[in-house]
Amino acid sequence: MRITKRTNIAMRILMYCGAHEGQLSTKTEIAECCNVSESHLAQVVNNLAQLGYLYTQRGRHGGIRLAQEARDIQVGTVFRQVEKRSPAGECFADVDNSCPLIGACRLQLALASAVEAFYQSLDGLTLKDLICDNFNLLEILHTETCAKKP
Repeated sequence: MRITKRTNIAMRILMYCGAHEGQLSTKTEIAECCNVSESHLAQVVNNLAQLGYLYTQRGRHGGIRLAQEARDIQVGTVFRQVEKRSPAGECFADVDNSCPLIGACRLQLALASAVEAFYQSLDGLTLKDLICDNFNLLEILHTETCAKKP
């Protein structure tokens, strides 16, 4: 299983916003810190806002912050929702599926099971689990938000 660039960026954004809990962060700040182009970041921010993970505020004093508590954001759910557009293989694609074995292939069933097992392994993990007490990450993100909390 290969994680798409979009999902990778989504998780970086969520971790950044989670580490800066309660603060509005600009796209420029996040893009610089997470080593992502602002145009890619803007697309993913829009998607995460539509999914209800981010609150966005336009204008001079605008920015981005989590729309939910970090403890309520399940990583497996984020992956499922963001990866929804990217099939795990050609045989899962609605369009551009040219595999002649599709009607009899047992590999498709095995792959579907493996993909679901992958997501299930992330279901017990929350955004808070990725951030809190992760002092190396917090140092990279220039914050100690979770380090100060019990």
